[in-house]
Amino acid sequence: MKHEGLIDLHVHTSPDVRPRRHNDIDLARLARRARARAVVVKHHYFPTMGRADLAGRVVPEVAVFGGIVLNSTVGGLNPDAVATALAMGAKIVWMPTLDAAHHRAMEGTPGGIEIPHDRGSSCLLRRICRLIARSEAVLATGHIAPKAIFRVVDVAAAEGVRRILINHPEHRVTGLTFAQQEELSGIGPVRFERCYAQPLGGGRYQCNRDANIRAIETLGPESTILASDAGQVENPPWNVVWDKTIAHLVDRGIPDAAIQQMTRDNPADLLGLERQA
Repeated sequence: MKHEGLIDLHVHTSPDVRPRRHNDIDLARLARRARARAVVVKHHYFPTMGRADLAGRVVPEVAVFGGIVLNSTVGGLNPDAVATALAMGAKIVWMPTLDAAHHRAMEGTPGGIEIPHDRGSSCLLRRICRLIARSEAVLATGHIAPKAIFRVVDVAAAEGVRRILINHPEHRVTGLTFAQQEELSGIGPVRFERCYAQPLGGGRYQCNRDANIRAIETLGPESTILASDAGQVENPPWNVVWDKTIAHLVDRGIPDAAIQQMTRDNPADLLGLERQA
């Protein structure tokens, strides 16, 4: 199935600390074959801007972007790491994911990176948000707790961030209700990422397709970003993930215009790309 102009903001590729289905160049070639417009490669522990640049040079027909996840390997909430990443072209800055204190607690592991909840201790968060705002990059919320997501969106909006992505709110770690998502929409310029599947542990994954349909019907396509979050060896290849995703949307009666908005227009807005006709 061809997906002309599709933009995927969330793909895990190798090299990584765990096996992945595709490396950066293989992903770019798959995207070219599918007539996709752009992909963003993500690594939980290592910035991906340099890798994205090389993959884009090998496959120039597809725009390949990278970013940085603020886990412990880059110093957590580290403005210096963020500034360097943005100077190298990072398009997305993710809040902590696997090293977030909330994620670790959900997995029964102590420690982790906390998001400051009071004005006096949030200097690092504010500095990071100012850097993101200045570069017109995307702030993504990662795997932090719902309360922390509200805090981050509040600070980001106050510091001038205009591109905020709430990562997989249906994820068991994130766990945002529709009411919470509607409330977040009133705080800042947020969009919600709906991904193909989520991990259940032990190498098992749960498909999110029906949950995503309910979210689209409840909150509307205008606030929705469809992303694959693909790359796990336990899940299908990237192109098959998108084949299944689009086919399910069509089968459930989602209009073509809405699918285009969620797969092309809204992601283009976040990346600062012009919308295509």
